[in-house]
Amino acid sequence: MSNAAKTTIDDSQVEWFSKMAAEWWDPTGKFKPLHKFNPVRIAYIREKACAHFARDAQSARPLAGLRILDVGCGGGLLAEPLTRMGASVTGIDPAEKNIGIATTHAVESGLEIDYRATTAEALAEAGETFDIVLNMEVVEHVSDVDFS
Repeated sequence: MSNAAKTTIDDSQVEWFSKMAAEWWDPTGKFKPLHKFNPVRIAYIREKACAHFARDAQSARPLAGLRILDVGCGGGLLAEPLTRMGASVTGIDPAEKNIGIATTHAVESGLEIDYRATTAEALAEAGETFDIVLNMEVVEHVSDVDFS
């Protein structure tokens, strides 16, 4: 499938998130609910990943050696803690402004995260593989999902 031929990207959603990109790391801003919920998400991901890959969830870097894809990464709110837990994280988002914010914040935090302004379809077409694929709070922002 060619990315140009079929995509789930909703351009109006990309534009909407691009306009708010500067607020990703403001815990009292428009993304406040994500900041508040993030510890729960991180704990859940850590628990399930460690159980699946037979890792010690109490270790400082329980995700070391795992390659994780964060689809719709936004400003990197999920990618950064996963990187701190040792994972090699690739964060993708169709909004270039989000990728710019995420990249800047990661660099300022001393983290190496592979952020890309691309789509899941493009990665699949390129044959990229990951140990874990996360698609958090994204499905409601896509279009033309093929459920067959």
